[in-house]
Amino acid sequence: VPASALPAHPLVNTEPDQRLRHARGQSLPDWVALRFGEIERFPDGVAYPTSEDEVAQIIAYGQEIGAGIIPYGGGSSVVGHINPTIGDQPILTVDMSRLSRLQELDETDRLATFGAGVSGPHIEAQLRAQGYTLGHFPQSFEYSTLGGWIATRSSGQQSIFYGRIEDLFAGGRLISPAGKLDLPPFPASAAGPDLRQLLLGSEGRLGVITTATVRIRPLPEQEDFHAAFFPDWPRAVVAVREIVQAGIPISMLRLSDAEETETTLILAGRGRLLRIAERGLRARGLREGKCLLLFGVTGNSKQVKQARNETLDVVGAHNGVHVGRIMGNEWRKNRFRTPYLRNTLWEAGYAIDTLETAVPWSAIHVTKNAILQVLRQGLEAQNERVHAFGHLSHLYPTGAGIYITLIFRIAPSAAETLARWRILKQAASEVIVEHGGTISHQHGVGVDHAPYLAAEKGELGLQALADVASRFDPDGMMNPGKLLLS
Repeated sequence: VPASALPAHPLVNTEPDQRLRHARGQSLPDWVALRFGEIERFPDGVAYPTSEDEVAQIIAYGQEIGAGIIPYGGGSSVVGHINPTIGDQPILTVDMSRLSRLQELDETDRLATFGAGVSGPHIEAQLRAQGYTLGHFPQSFEYSTLGGWIATRSSGQQSIFYGRIEDLFAGGRLISPAGKLDLPPFPASAAGPDLRQLLLGSEGRLGVITTATVRIRPLPEQEDFHAAFFPDWPRAVVAVREIVQAGIPISMLRLSDAEETETTLILAGRGRLLRIAERGLRARGLREGKCLLLFGVTGNSKQVKQARNETLDVVGAHNGVHVGRIMGNEWRKNRFRTPYLRNTLWEAGYAIDTLETAVPWSAIHVTKNAILQVLRQGLEAQNERVHAFGHLSHLYPTGAGIYITLIFRIAPSAAETLARWRILKQAASEVIVEHGGTISHQHGVGVDHAPYLAAEKGELGLQALADVASRFDPDGMMNPGKLLLS
């Protein structure tokens, strides 16, 4: 780690280990850089503010010395949000982990205000002690933070019931180079454009989100997770679309394609119960090509029973077979463990990455098939194979999110491994844009998706975003190089 370019400041830590730990996130390029030990740039210092006044002091310090400032939540970004840009400008990372207290809980209005650096487990621990929940459970739940969720427009695994972060975010405070922005938690307002939307997806370009007020719910009386299998993908997709469009009050739907279903069953092992289940499914005509549906129901006992029965009626109408709660409960128990499989696979010589989009129902089949095709063929010139599969999650009446996992062999060098990843990432991103999908349904833009943002926002839209960023950050010091290319 090279020497820091920052002048001394009492709030800034310039120790090499702290700078290393804040140099990269969790994207595949980040993994390659860390695993091969080839990190091009480190932040020059890390600040750990304990108050909003200290955040303002850090921003003023950055303005004075011409530094770029990167807001840092839990470091779980998979698209390069927290990576220092290459260049001569000093970079200061602001770690928000010490601004994590539950500041206010209003049981009448069902609102809770937190420091924005609070992590998922600490949100739930502080709320559940009072009988409440936020219900926001992204796969990065263990490490990601409330401020990070807001800044990247995060979506939780049970968003059908609890809502995405834009539904939960009621108000808060932003400290920017131009000043402070307070957003009161109105239940609703017609007083012009909603300024909360500026913070949602802002990715640190406007300033530092220091506090956030969120809408909370009492802990549910009951929550069940079930599994069902369909004979094939087309019938399964029709079934889940009907469930969502009928307004059945389920909390989670996740439909795996045949390749992901087979991979899931292999990873689950071949225990006695699974062998019995497989024989039963074959007897019902579900063989190769079968697709696994996991669904959750949340509420009081009456609501849970009604939602389960209505869902199973649709499942049965499309030749689906309900197999009970064992697989659903296993998914719930292990749902935050899946990312750790990356470590095991890496040690075995394989890299794993994910990508996602959302498209209307009418484009689901063609988009998913096209993405998988370019991924599976992407490394043929290198005589390498790619294992790729997908599922639908975060379903809406008008469409659904497509989530793709890809696995390929690690090359002997960092450069060659990254080259393989870039071929696959670019090909999949171009297919998503070509089929009218969003370049990011839940991972944000960061660095990796910025080149494709114009296709979604248009040139005037990008200019408007740049104008807003310039208003809050006239010198362009906040998280430079992220979201917008300039």
